[in-house]
Amino acid sequence: MSEQAPRRVGKLFRVLMRVPVPWVFVLAYLAGVALEYLCFRHRSFFHSSLVTDMGIILFVVGAALAAWGWLVFHRAGTTRVPGQASTTLVTWGPYHFTRNPMYVGLFIAYLGEAGILGQVAPVLLLPLVFVYLNWFIIPVEEEKLREVFGAQYDAYRISVGRWL
Repeated sequence: MSEQAPRRVGKLFRVLMRVPVPWVFVLAYLAGVALEYLCFRHRSFFHSSLVTDMGIILFVVGAALAAWGWLVFHRAGTTRVPGQASTTLVTWGPYHFTRNPMYVGLFIAYLGEAGILGQVAPVLLLPLVFVYLNWFIIPVEEEKLREVFGAQYDAYRISVGRWL
């Protein structure tokens, strides 16, 4: 039995690594919508024009940051797939102030969507997405970057924070 558990965890981890990160956000949000419907369908906690307006701003800023990060990677000709080795160490654009601008942007856009729709439950699930990215996806990405770029990546990692 002790050998079965690590194999199952390994298989599950490999399957989860194949789910594109934007879909992790989408699936978490959809689970939150279901939870919202089940638990809060007759309550509207944050449905106001101020929250909606702030949600729109957050969504646009988050989507723009994620798109900027993606575009910089695209222009550098490197992969945008977690777990694949990069061909270029990108340290300019949004990568000058965060090592994960696409993820930060998706977090901000997620919060914006919740504000636009006045939903609470999806926000309650966002920490699970954070845990998944921070402890499972990003360490794999960082290990690949260390393998490919060595000391150059370590210097970048020391000078620029994982999130902000």
